[in-house]
Amino acid sequence: MSKCKIWTLKAGFQGQAKRSDFQLVEGDLPTHLNDGELVCEALYLSVDPYMRLFSDWSKVGEPIVGEQVARVTASKNAKYPVGTTIRLSSGWRSHTHVRDVSTIDVMPELGDLPLSLTLGVMGMPGMTAYFTLVDVLKLRKGETLLVSGAAGAVGSLAGQIGKIIGCTVIGVAGSDAKVQWLKELGFDHAFNYKTEDIGKSIEKVAPEGVHCYCDMVGGEISFQAIKRMRNHGRMVVLGSISTYNTTNPTGPYLFTDILTKSLTITGFIIFNIREKWHIGEKQMAEWIKQGKLKYRETITDGFEHMPEAFLGLFEGKNTGKAVVKA
Repeated sequence: MSKCKIWTLKAGFQGQAKRSDFQLVEGDLPTHLNDGELVCEALYLSVDPYMRLFSDWSKVGEPIVGEQVARVTASKNAKYPVGTTIRLSSGWRSHTHVRDVSTIDVMPELGDLPLSLTLGVMGMPGMTAYFTLVDVLKLRKGETLLVSGAAGAVGSLAGQIGKIIGCTVIGVAGSDAKVQWLKELGFDHAFNYKTEDIGKSIEKVAPEGVHCYCDMVGGEISFQAIKRMRNHGRMVVLGSISTYNTTNPTGPYLFTDILTKSLTITGFIIFNIREKWHIGEKQMAEWIKQGKLKYRETITDGFEHMPEAFLGLFEGKNTGKAVVKA
């Protein structure tokens, strides 16, 4: 019987995630497939901050959650013959026995774009950026958009889309190199939160406040951002990476600011509108071809390095989308 490799949760995360929380185990692959089933081999796997949050709800010994792009290596399903490339949420597995093909997602039309972008600008991060600005925030030309985690997979795309719409875009990142990259992408202003007073920096470039805030990080940066939003401002919460490793996250609480400024704050999970992804994929591909949208990937080679790639997200080691090449 053939074997596959699976990264599992060895111990429940306690505060900062660490390498010893993960365990690589072997699993069995079938020698016989029933009608409709298939086996696929991972080509690229995604690592994302949300996995830290979702893993809090996983049981020890279970595979780490996540998406991957894979190639079908054995099949008894006419729709997915051997050699077909698919995208599916099967977790950190080198190979997957797919019994229920409803777990397979429709692949985007990549054309000559790299396959890895299926997990980035043409996948979850790209769709999050697109639908956040277009559907949730309903960003309008002439408004001021603030983006935290701006050099990450979602933030770097959100800022560029803001510029395409015709907005003033402010980005917050964690290094001078990332700040420089944001300026190269066309961000009007970008700040290093590790070396600058973010509150004062926002006030300087947006003295009347910001209309919209795209939040990836939570914590102190979001505290400063909410303080500097305009009346009737709109904020969308896409992540809270600064608090994922905190055992008991607490305030400060800004309910008074939310009330007195009549702010609208919305949490948004892109997987809830997967049926609309084809709309965003088409637009993102068009913007890339037109040169309006640029991207970066931080690619780690080797399935055995999945934990290191994941932990690097919380150390600011990635620029753009973090992907593991199996």
